[in-house]
Amino acid sequence: MLKLASTVLVALFTVFSTGAFARPFTDAGGRTVEIPDHVTRVLTAGPPASVLVYVLAPDKLTGWVREPSAQEKQFLAPSVQNLPTYGRLTGQGGTANMEAVIAAKPDLIIDVGTVNPTYVSLADKVQQQTGIPYVLIDGSFEKTPQTLREVGDLLGVAPRAQELATYAETTLKTLHDGLAKLPSDKRPKVYYGRGPEGLETGLSGSINMEMLQAAGADNVAAAAGKGGLTNVSLEQVLGWNPDIILAASPKFAQAVKSDPSWASVEAVKSGKVFTAPALPFGWFDSPPGINRLIGIRWLETLLYPQGFDGDLKADVRAFFKLFYQVDVSDADLDTLLKGALPSSK
Repeated sequence: MLKLASTVLVALFTVFSTGAFARPFTDAGGRTVEIPDHVTRVLTAGPPASVLVYVLAPDKLTGWVREPSAQEKQFLAPSVQNLPTYGRLTGQGGTANMEAVIAAKPDLIIDVGTVNPTYVSLADKVQQQTGIPYVLIDGSFEKTPQTLREVGDLLGVAPRAQELATYAETTLKTLHDGLAKLPSDKRPKVYYGRGPEGLETGLSGSINMEMLQAAGADNVAAAAGKGGLTNVSLEQVLGWNPDIILAASPKFAQAVKSDPSWASVEAVKSGKVFTAPALPFGWFDSPPGINRLIGIRWLETLLYPQGFDGDLKADVRAFFKLFYQVDVSDADLDTLLKGALPSSK
């Protein structure tokens, strides 16, 4: 404890004696945080923030909250593939500690996602313990353009942020315009199953289900109430009888197609069980960050094959080049979209 206390005091003395704080910033929690004039090192509190900082300013990212897998690294820029892993400060399974946070020597800590009193309290606690500015950013999907511009300004990369925000605005406008032309009876009933058994899902209002809502589909699990992630029974899913099943796990997607227990579900009978793309970050969920933008194009193609124009594979190439700064080959596309579309696509 004495070692940690002395480290914190040194960090605080260094920051306040240099006069590094240049401007106040009011974050999504209503907290006024003094932001350094020049932000060169950013520590992220959770996965959505890691993705956001990576796409905006990869050179400022101090490390990952979870080490990317070998397959994920194939779709990340070489400069970030082997950054240190610090663990996460927020959410379930928080593993980072204050000594590790201080040792990373960040100018700023960013957390992106749901903002509520619990996260506000955590941000205040970490900031008080470390002396490092800690900001909360609303991670709502519909606010993606605003989020990009806001954080881009914080990081001093406004032109880059503007380019990405414009892409996001165009994507959302295309989606909204297309959905406005579709009658309600063309909106499919969808079940999203997480985990190898597929019986974890998101209720109405869950941040993990924002993509389904944005895409205008009917989340059948909303019948179970409002909230976040929850476990449901097979009997409940059978009763909801979804038109389409989206699986977070390829194992679940494969199993459900041959399991007699699921045979009566309309999605299984019609062969509409698909795996949500997940490289290098989830396109639907996991994490619920700006990585989901490309998931919109996937869902448009999957859910409304006659309602939207465009070339999904070309869009994937363009997104990966612009956001992740990597080139995607034909073989890469096959890997990225494996199990995610009807076999004829």
